[in-house]
Amino acid sequence: MRAEHRGWTALAAAVMTMASTTVRAEAADAPRTAAAVRRVVVSIPDRKLAVIDADVVTVFPVAVGAPATPSPTGTFTIVNRIPNPTYYKPGKVIGPGAANPLGTRWIGLSEKGYGIHGTDSPNSIGFAKSHGCIRLRNQDVERLFELVRPGDVVELHADRTPEIAQLFWHPSAQKPRAGAPAPESR
Repeated sequence: MRAEHRGWTALAAAVMTMASTTVRAEAADAPRTAAAVRRVVVSIPDRKLAVIDADVVTVFPVAVGAPATPSPTGTFTIVNRIPNPTYYKPGKVIGPGAANPLGTRWIGLSEKGYGIHGTDSPNSIGFAKSHGCIRLRNQDVERLFELVRPGDVVELHADRTPEIAQLFWHPSAQKPRAGAPAPESR
């Protein structure tokens, strides 16, 4: 969705002022201190996103970039959060609602044009189908929206490192203890 989000930063301010819903107080969206920053970890091969806050890990299934429009990899930060976003593409504007490709929430990343958002196509979750953004089901992105703030770290991983394998429990990288049940999605 990189091309569709060009100029998003300028438009985001306009959208936020025109939004019909109430946005949390500005202080709630202020960047967090280093001690309070949560990590959002996305495993592109596992097509999962985890929010890590102290000892609590919350995992969501996601859609990632298609082979022709891959998700970027690296470490980014959350720069904005927009409830009920408006979708902008040259020649096309889709307001909030069921037909909006961004779903019910937009969480913008420091990589211009990329974000984490809902979808009007929930069947795409679990697949490499997006234009590079990370998509969640609308009910999941609404939960995620409440957990994160600008300044939080977002890591997008293309490789399954030992930490990623442990976080998302990939059987090829770790074996459960004898007699222990396999861990479930946390």
